[in-house]
Amino acid sequence: MARILIVEARFYDHLNDLLLAGARTAIEAAGHSHETVTVPGALEVPAAIALAAETGRYGAFVALGVVIRGETWHFEIVAGESARGIMALTLDGLAIGNGILTVEDEAQALARARPEEKDKGGEAAKAALAMMALRERFV
Repeated sequence: MARILIVEARFYDHLNDLLLAGARTAIEAAGHSHETVTVPGALEVPAAIALAAETGRYGAFVALGVVIRGETWHFEIVAGESARGIMALTLDGLAIGNGILTVEDEAQALARARPEEKDKGGEAAKAALAMMALRERFV
């Protein structure tokens, strides 16, 4: 049994609650334990994962959050840079499932976050677990 860290950018509480529910269900169904930490926004998720990875206490990480397009370029910066940071960490060998939603509006976010619909929180957790298993196979 591995310990999985969920790192959530908690900006939209109601959407994050849905993502968390899906992630926690998937991790528990696979027989693993989890812990959750909250960061201010999606840009801080990669840094939190990098800090936590240094402890050696976690087998995998799940990144959760929601970025909704607004009127400025901020959306592109946050969406792109958080994804880039997560990708860089995966290339360093960390098992991470990226469940940071980047959407046009709240309706898209709800459809993707709800466990009974697209369940992107659950999918991110399953991706993290799959990558953890793959890493263990090669190490």
